[in-house]
This record gives sequence, C-alpha cells and structure tokens, in this order.
Amino acid sequence: MTVATAVAAEAVTAHPRRARGPAVAVLASAGLVATLVAAVLVGTADIGPLDVVGIVLRHLGLEALAPSPPAAPLVDSLVWQSRVPRVLLAGVVGAGLAVCGAVLQSVTRNPLAEPYLLGVSSGASTGAVAVLILGWGTGAVALSTGAFAGAVLAFGIVLVLIGGGRVANPARVVLTGVLVSQFFSAVTSLVLMLGGDADSTRGFTFWLLGSLGGARWPQTLLAAGIVLAGCAVCAALAPAMDAFELGWDAAAALGIRVTAARITLMTAAALVTAAAVAASGAIGFVGLLIPHVVRILAGPGHRLLIPLSALTGAIFLIWVDAFARTAFAPHELPVGVITALLGAPAFAIVLRGAAAR
Repeated sequence: MTVATAVAAEAVTAHPRRARGPAVAVLASAGLVATLVAAVLVGTADIGPLDVVGIVLRHLGLEALAPSPPAAPLVDSLVWQSRVPRVLLAGVVGAGLAVCGAVLQSVTRNPLAEPYLLGVSSGASTGAVAVLILGWGTGAVALSTGAFAGAVLAFGIVLVLIGGGRVANPARVVLTGVLVSQFFSAVTSLVLMLGGDADSTRGFTFWLLGSLGGARWPQTLLAAGIVLAGCAVCAALAPAMDAFELGWDAAAALGIRVTAARITLMTAAALVTAAAVAASGAIGFVGLLIPHVVRILAGPGHRLLIPLSALTGAIFLIWVDAFARTAFAPHELPVGVITALLGAPAFAIVLRGAAAR
C-alpha cells in the first residue's frame, strides 16, 4: 500500500466513532464466543447443560475436563452431529452475508446493495430446483452442489454482460444483476411448473425461504472454508474500499488498481454468497442491515467494518436460528422469514436514526 493510499484510508476512517471501534470489536468477539456456547445449549430436547458441555469437550479431545459422564449415543449424536454444526453454520452464513453486504455497498457505491445483488441467489435457486425436480441428484449434498453451481453460473453471466475486466459503472452492475436475477427466477418458476409435484415444490419453497436444518459437518466445514477465504480476501482489500469512498478517479490517482480491485471483491463476494445460499437457502436482510448497524457503532472505515460485520452477522444469525428451531417446536420456522420480520423494522429505525444525524 502506498503512502498516498494510507493517507486516503486514514482520511476516510477519521470518523468520530472510530475511537470506540476497538472496544466494539472486543465486545463483539466476546459476544460471539458466548453466543456459540449458549446456542449449543438451546434445543427442544431435554438435555442438561453439563451433558452438552461434556459431549463437546469429549469430541474436542478434552475428556479430562468433561463435567459429566459420557452421554447415551443418541444424545451424543443429537448434540455433536446436529446442534454444533448447525450453530457453526449459522455463524458462518451470517458472517459471510454481512461481509458481502459491506463489500458490495462499497464496490457499487450503493447503500442498498446486498449479497443477492449479482443474481447469485436466483442462480442458486435454479440450480437447487434442477436437482430437486429434474432428478439430477438426491440429498443435501446434491442440493448444495446444484445451488453452488447455479450461483457461480449466474455470476459468470453477470461478469460477461458487464464486460469482464472492463467492468462498467455501478449502475450498470446493479441493472445487470437485476436482469440476470429475473431471468433465473423465471427459469426456476418454469421448471417448478412443468416438473414439480406438491411435495417437491413444498420442500423447495422451504429451502428458498432459508433453513439451516440440514446442517452437517461436511457441509459446514466446506462452507466455512469458502467463507473464511473470501472474507480474508475482502479484508486484505480494505484500504482499496476506503479509497473508493473518495471516488474512482481519486482512488486510481492514489495508486489503487480500481478495476482489478473491484472485480476481485465482486468475485469474492459472489463465491461467499454462493456458498452461503447453497448451505442455507436465501436468507435476506443480514447483508443489508448488519453493515449499516456496524457503521453507526464504529464508523465507516473498512479495516474495522469488515471484521465487525462478520462478528455481528454471525451473532445475529445464530440467535435468529435458535429462535426459529425452538419458538414453535416441534415446528420449525424458515430463518429467512424471521430475518425479514426483524430486519424490515430494524432497518427503518436505522434509516431514521441516520437521517436524524
């Protein structure tokens, strides 16, 4: 990073709320640890906290620290094979969507940008419905694979339409994403209408609304690897996103390779979104709401905004999922429905507060 770029980044991040950013980061980190522990204890089955802690510690190789005797195999499987990967996947998806929202809001210079802007969600839906309806595979692994392939295909089409390396202005990116999204939505509806029965349509609709019920270790670890890698790329380009706030020409004058940085960020965001959608379906409002909340708390500098968005998004979605699986037991609510019900009024409050400033 050049001296000029560092100065530009410092100018962008010289915000009245920047001083409390490290304190917010410490609180968010502690909050995530507490959330992970508490959420694993939450469930409809009557399993004591000491039993849950003991099961987790034994699987981590810390049997000497276990506060309870070994649990029954069924209870052990319920905690380790269901609750723990589900809580971790909720954190991974929430972190990934929040970071992608922050990145796309910077790259497109559009405060309403969110992870599904590039048609990735619609492409994932088409891939998933193709697997379910056309019989190209069975099970959660096939569904996730189809969704990921569809998401990547949709983003590839977006890149081709906006000119690849000669990426166009933000308005063209947004319009192209809307165009591709509408196209894949139409394909999904056509496949459902021509080949779907009542059961498959109901299952696809539940997946489309967002659910973490199918979380298992292989799926969780794969999604975690993709999301962590993508978020690391975005964090490394935080100075470039700070320079973008000064305008494209100013960023280029400061030594930023604007086109390369934007394409890299868009690609990373698309792959992270694809992994998240493939693992959980379409969960809205996380990527739109969380970055704005973090900006209010810690300022707009991306060095803090990216990691804080990841931490806050993870905490938010873990608790939303805990509510979804326990509030109306034995019935489970789609996570996307709850995020929309919470996100819409919360975002209205954020907008009102921002306007008051």
